[in-house]
Amino acid sequence: MNSPTPAFAFPYGVNQFTTMPWSFEEDLTHYAGLGVEAIELCETKLDDDPDRAKAQLASVAEAGLPISSVQPVVRTVFPSETQPGPADRRDRLDRFRRSVELIAPFATDAVFVTNTGPAPDGNLHEANRQVVTHHRELADIAAAHGVRIALEPLNPVLLNAETAIWTYRQALDVVQEVDRENVGVCLDLWNLWQDPDLVPRLADAPDRLFLLQVSDWRTPRSRMDRRGVGTGDIPVGRLLHAAHGAGYRGPCVLEIFSDNVPDSLYETDLDELVRTNRTALESAWRTG
Repeated sequence: MNSPTPAFAFPYGVNQFTTMPWSFEEDLTHYAGLGVEAIELCETKLDDDPDRAKAQLASVAEAGLPISSVQPVVRTVFPSETQPGPADRRDRLDRFRRSVELIAPFATDAVFVTNTGPAPDGNLHEANRQVVTHHRELADIAAAHGVRIALEPLNPVLLNAETAIWTYRQALDVVQEVDRENVGVCLDLWNLWQDPDLVPRLADAPDRLFLLQVSDWRTPRSRMDRRGVGTGDIPVGRLLHAAHGAGYRGPCVLEIFSDNVPDSLYETDLDELVRTNRTALESAWRTG
C-alpha cells in the first residue's frame, strides 16, 4: 500500500524580509507562536551594536527557531542598487567575513545567501571570473565557521541592478567551477519559475541545491512586488515536487517583498500572511 502524501514535505521557514514592518524581537515572538519551523535571518534587522546583536542571536534559539539561512548585510560580489557600498570587492569580502563571524556561532550549518551584483561595464565574462574567485574565498571563510554559501540567480527584471546571472544553469556553472563542497545554489521560485530549463537542471547536481525560497508572481509594479503563494502565476506545486524529486529536504522559506505598490502586503495582517502561506504551500504540495 502506498504511504499517504504528507501535508507538506519540507519544514516551513520564513525570511524576515517577509515581515519587514516587525522588529527582530517581534519576528521571534510571532514566528514561534505561528509554528514556523525555521527562520531565514536578515542581518539588517540586527542591532548595530555587536553585543546587542549577539544577545538577539542567542534569543533565536531560546524561541525554538533554527536559523536555516542568512541574508548577510552585503550579499553581492559587485556593488548593486540595494547594496552599493563598500565599492571595493576586497572590502565587500571583509564585510561578509564579519557577518559570518557574528552569526555563524548561533547558526551551525546555516546557508548564507549571495548574489553576483551587476556585471561591471556589462562585461559578463569578467564578472563570472571574479564571482568564481570571490566565492572560493567566501567558501574558505564559511568552512572555517561551519556554514555554507548559496549563490542565488535573480529574475531578469533585476539585471544590471542586482545580478549578472538569471538562470539556474548559470548559477550551477559558477558553483561547479568554484568546486567547494560548501558552495551551492539558492532556488527562489519568484526568480526562476520562468527559466524553461529549471526542472531538468535540478537533476544535474542535486547535492548543490542548498536552499528553496517561495512566493508568487504577478507582473511586478516595482522590484519589490511579490505575492503570497497561490495568488499568482507560479506553478508552485509542480516546482516543489521537482525540488523534492531532486533530493532537496531542507526548509521551504517564504520570502516576500512588498514595497512601492499600492496594495502592499506589508500593510496587511502579517500573522495571517504567515498562516495563509503555510496553508497555500500545503495545498500546492497536495495538488502539485
